This record gives sequence, structure tokens and C-alpha cells, in this order.
Amino acid sequence: MEKRIAKMERETTETSICVEMNLDGVGSYDVNTGAGFLDHMLAHLSKHSKIDLTVKAKGDLEVDAHHTVEDVGICLGQCLRQALGDKKGIARYGQSSVPMEDCMADVALDLSGRPFTIYNVNYQTERIGDFDVELIEEFFRSFVNEGKFNLHINVPYGSNSHHIAEAVFKATGQALGSAVNIQGDDIPSTKGTL
Repeated sequence: MEKRIAKMERETTETSICVEMNLDGVGSYDVNTGAGFLDHMLAHLSKHSKIDLTVKAKGDLEVDAHHTVEDVGICLGQCLRQALGDKKGIARYGQSSVPMEDCMADVALDLSGRPFTIYNVNYQTERIGDFDVELIEEFFRSFVNEGKFNLHINVPYGSNSHHIAEAVFKATGQALGSAVNIQGDDIPSTKGTL
């Protein structure tokens, strides 16, 4: 089987990003974006998907973390699309429900080639440490738009913002890991392409 790995670099006046991804990994990660909370969440995404991930980013954090978060999402999406190739044999769909103490995150995704994001998450605080919670949705929209897949995230209840975010990233990792798994040798679509 061909190795499903990808590397993406992005240089702008606001950020410098390098992402490497191995879909057939073990969930090892080396993440340093300068935004500690984002690093923590990306570690969960890697560990729970079993996708090896290296993310190195330098951004204009003196402004805020927005550009860094968005551009990391863009690069991750591009890597995912590149590593998947023609998507031959993949499971395509993944879903996971992850409890995290007071909350539950339900995630379903489809590596369909068509980007769409549903994000029904309410946080009890505007920040987790120094990280704006609104950036989490921004990350997922960038990831989905560049990765070209459907992602539905629903958190029906939860009171602790950190727990909510962590459950979302863990559930997304679980669902993504399931969807990229090879389980056959054909394209999982009646169209013959994804």
C-alpha cells in the first residue's frame, strides 16, 4: 500500500506554518504553535485519531491567535486531502460520542469531497486561559474547507469550557481515525469518485 503521508508549508505576512501528517501512524505528535491551548487540543486530535502529526507554527500572537489558528487549520486540511489521495478503500464515514465529565461531544464526519460544517457548541466562558473559544470554530471551519469533508459537531450539554473543547477534539479525532481507515479496495461511493 502506498504511504498516506503529506507535508504542507504556508508562509504569509502573518504566519509561518509547517504541518506533516501520516494517516497510518500510531497517534504520535510534535506540536508547537505558540498557542498552548491549541497545542493541547491538536495533541488530542492526533492521539485519538492515531494519525501522526507534526505542527510547527509561528504567528502574530502579539495581535491574537486568530491567524495562527486559522492557518494551522488550513494546512491540516490540505495535508489531509493530499494524504488521502484518491480515497480508495477508506471507510469514508466516522462518528464518535465522547463524554468528558460534565459534557458530551457528538461528532460525525464524511470524507465526501464536499466541505460543510455544523458546529453546535455553547461555552460558558469566552476564554479558556488566554485562548478565545470562538477560535475553535474558526479552526474547524478552516480544516473542513481545505480538507473538503462534512463535519457535524454537537455538544448537547456541558458546563466546563475546557472539558467541552477537549471532548470535541477527542471525538473529532476518534471519528476521523475511523473514516480514514482502509477497509476495502474500491472508492466508497456509487459515483466512483470522492
